[in-house]
Amino acid sequence: MKILVAVASRHGATRDIADEIGRCLGAELGARAVVEVLFAEDVVSVEDYDVVLLGSAVYMGHWLGGAKTLIEQDEVLRHKDVWLFSSGPVGEPPKPVEEPVDVAGLVTRSGAHGHRVFSGRIDRSRLRFAERAMVSALRVKDGDYRDWTAIRDWAAEIAAQLETTKGSGHVGRG
Repeated sequence: MKILVAVASRHGATRDIADEIGRCLGAELGARAVVEVLFAEDVVSVEDYDVVLLGSAVYMGHWLGGAKTLIEQDEVLRHKDVWLFSSGPVGEPPKPVEEPVDVAGLVTRSGAHGHRVFSGRIDRSRLRFAERAMVSALRVKDGDYRDWTAIRDWAAEIAAQLETTKGSGHVGRG
């Protein structure tokens, strides 16, 4: 089974999440799977993969262009096992708490089994002016709000679903 974890990340925090998901899937599935983690904009096609996990950082309520473009331009995704994830809410409690504006359409277009939102990381020194203004307006302190246990648990859930269907090669498509 060949698995792609593709990600759009502006400042590296979402890429770290993708790397951890890829590591966990590889550990859970062992020799039964080859896992590759790439930036979404570096993916030419998903045709050679059986499973695709696609994630994006969320800014101003929207996914980054590289991840959206991959969904919009690759109709092959609809014939793969796909899961989506977002990284963005920050603070205690996490803000904003609502789903990214464009995710419902992306789930439908990709035929994804589901979507998970993970908290992100704030480091003002890495942010652009508009991003710093938004973080200040939300009154969020710098910090790493990522829940690594939740990230690992989600990857393990997906691995378990894939493991139970390893004979068919697909979780929900035929």
